[in-house]
Amino acid sequence: MQLICTRYAKFRPSEEAMTLGQTIAWDDTVLPFQLDRSDIRGRVARLDGVLGNVLSQHDYPKEIESLVAEAVALTALIGQTIKLRWKLSLQVRGDGPVRLIATDYYAPGEDGSPAQIRAYASYDAERLEPEVTPFSQIGKGYFAILLDQGDGMKPYSGITPIAGGSLSTCAETYFAQSEQLPTRFAVTFGQTQEPGRSPHWRAGGVMLQHMPEASPLRADTEASGTTGLMTPDDILDGEEAENWNRANTLLDTVEETELIGPHVQPTELLVRLFHEEAPRVFDAQPVRFGCTCSADRVRESLSIYSQRDIAHMTTDEGIVTADCQFCGAHYEFDPKTLGFEAEKAPGEGE
Repeated sequence: MQLICTRYAKFRPSEEAMTLGQTIAWDDTVLPFQLDRSDIRGRVARLDGVLGNVLSQHDYPKEIESLVAEAVALTALIGQTIKLRWKLSLQVRGDGPVRLIATDYYAPGEDGSPAQIRAYASYDAERLEPEVTPFSQIGKGYFAILLDQGDGMKPYSGITPIAGGSLSTCAETYFAQSEQLPTRFAVTFGQTQEPGRSPHWRAGGVMLQHMPEASPLRADTEASGTTGLMTPDDILDGEEAENWNRANTLLDTVEETELIGPHVQPTELLVRLFHEEAPRVFDAQPVRFGCTCSADRVRESLSIYSQRDIAHMTTDEGIVTADCQFCGAHYEFDPKTLGFEAEKAPGEGE
C-alpha cells in the first residue's frame, strides 16, 4: 500500500508516492493530510522536544503538566490548520483550582522555517486535588480561540463554555458551535522512558475536520442536544454525515502507542486507519518552542502609564521588573525610561 504525497496547498497526483519505509524525523512536526473520498482534511502531530521545552519553563504539578501537554498538542494541530499570518492563541479559563491555560502558536516567518509554540498555566496549588481528574479541576468557564493576523488586521475571537470531559472535547465543541465545522480530535500525552534518555513528555494526536467548502455555515441550524451546544450531527446529513461517521469510526480504532510512540510513522498510521479513504499527505510543518517576549515589548506595554503609575511599580531598589510568564525571562528597567512621559533610555538616539 502506498500513500499519495503532495506539496501543501498544491495537489500533484502524478508525484511519486511516499513509501512506508521512508525514514523521516517526525518528532516535533505536524503532518497535513486529506481524505479524498470523504471530503475531510486532517493533521497528525508528534511533539517531543517542543513539549519538553514548554514544560521545563515551570515546575508544574503533574495535574497541570497534563493539561498543558494536551493544550499544546491541540494548539499545534489547530494552528497548522488555519491560514495564519502571525498568531493563534488558545485560552482556557475556569473558576476551579486551574484558573488559566494559555498557549500561543506563531506561524512560520517563511517557507521551511518552523512554527513556534509557547504555553503557560495559572493555578491555585492549595486547591488542587490529586485524586480528582485534571480537567474537572478547571470548573466552570470558557474555551476560546483568538486569531491575531498582525498589524492592520482586526483580531478575531471565538468563545464556547467548558464542556465534556477533556480539552479535546472543548475544542470539538468550539468548532461545531463557533465555526459550524465538524471536528474530531484524538490526542494522547504522557511521560515516556526510552533507552539512554531520562523520562520526558511526549504528545501525539490526529485531527479530522470536514472540509469547509462542503460544510458552509448554516445560519438556520440549531443544537439538538440538551446542552444547547452544536454537534456534528446538527451540521451534517446525508452522504456528508455518512462519510464523517465512517472516518470517525476508523479513527476510533487508533491506539495510544500509535499516536505517541516513536515506532509508527504518521504516514503508516494514516494508511492503517484510512487506506480506503484515499489519504493524501502534504509537506510536514516543523514546530519548536519559542517566545516573542523582549525588553521593547515590555516598554511598549507600559507606554500607556504615567510616571505616577510607574512609581507604584518601582521596587525599593529603584527599578521596575518584569518576568515573562511563558519563558521566565527577567527584565529590569530604569523607571524614568518607562511610560508615556519617559526619558530616552541610555544608548537611544537623539
